[in-house]
Amino acid sequence: MTSPPQANGHAHHIAPLDASLLTIQRAETLKPVPEPGTYTFGDIKTDHMLVMTYDPVVGWSAPQIKPYGPLALDPASNCFQYCTNVFEGMKAILNPDGTPCMFRPVDNMRRLQSSGARMALPPFDADALLTCITKLVLTEARWIPAVPGHALYIRPTLIGTKPSIKVGASDHATLYTIVTPVGPYFPTTTGGVSLLAVGEHVRSWPGGTGGFKLGLNYSPGFVPQQAAAVLGYDQVLWLIGEDKQITEAGAMNFFAVVERDDGGLNIVTPPLDGTILPGITRDSTLVLLHAHAADTSRKILDLPVDKPVYIEERILSVNELAEWAKAGNLLECFGTGTAVLVVAVERIGDLVGADVKQVRDIEMKAGRGLGPVGQALWDKLLALKEGRDEFAGWSVKCE
Repeated sequence: MTSPPQANGHAHHIAPLDASLLTIQRAETLKPVPEPGTYTFGDIKTDHMLVMTYDPVVGWSAPQIKPYGPLALDPASNCFQYCTNVFEGMKAILNPDGTPCMFRPVDNMRRLQSSGARMALPPFDADALLTCITKLVLTEARWIPAVPGHALYIRPTLIGTKPSIKVGASDHATLYTIVTPVGPYFPTTTGGVSLLAVGEHVRSWPGGTGGFKLGLNYSPGFVPQQAAAVLGYDQVLWLIGEDKQITEAGAMNFFAVVERDDGGLNIVTPPLDGTILPGITRDSTLVLLHAHAADTSRKILDLPVDKPVYIEERILSVNELAEWAKAGNLLECFGTGTAVLVVAVERIGDLVGADVKQVRDIEMKAGRGLGPVGQALWDKLLALKEGRDEFAGWSVKCE
């Protein structure tokens, strides 16, 4: 980055994000930590948060961990007027010796950088931010639930704060991180989630922003989500185009498992064509599946050795799902994401014709709950996240 000149013609220093300047102001009174299972996802606020700001003249402020509280923002702030806000979703989980671990956190930082750049927000040093987030996790370690399937959810957020209603990029920003203890995202859907396939409302489109983690990608889906709930479905299966191509399932990446005539399993997921988020759990799933397929002993995942897997990243339509289900070959479908890890899809409602009341349900051969592939991935990913297993250095200790 080139430093702008001062009035006297000399360039001045724009401060980078510097983790060595981090200060910690501890709350005078700590909140009681609720028992796991007594809270819903995302509602609990812990004692502290991480905050830093960017000014175009001086650069990044010294990062602070301070008591959790409101942010002071100008009503004209760019994030309010033009939705310049991006975020990440991460988790910290206790490993067997009680040390907090994060899963592939460097990839979250890179994605946050990419999302911020797409919104023309000020750049930041990813390594420095990760160091600060690690300190926040350690500061809030007492909030990490020591219960399987629970975690401390981490939400880094970058917002544009230029105090002007003029249309344009924000050269001011606030970068903050809050954390919250969480349990299962879908606590009442042990049999899996139901999806309503929706093509009338489009989540993303070619050349759009669907491949980035932006706040503006989520809120337009609230109305279709409410409509799906009225019809008895948990989430929306987002479609695009006349041929009803699948993009995402709610806020999750989508996978289908199809039985082959030779006894193997085809595992199909939509490609990263810019319309879906490059999920870190999605990528982990694909890496594990490819490793399992390449391992002649097939011991990476707990799947039958006589069931080889074949991975396909390609355009996938809801019509194909219906055809596979009719033929009895659609073994299972599941969604992946940081919040859910791996969640079964119990059924998919496909609107037939123009009458919204005409819905055909596509059901899975494996029935309710995760099928063999989804369950094997759940077991492996959870073991990796909890530090009970190791693969490619994905589990990173907070120290």
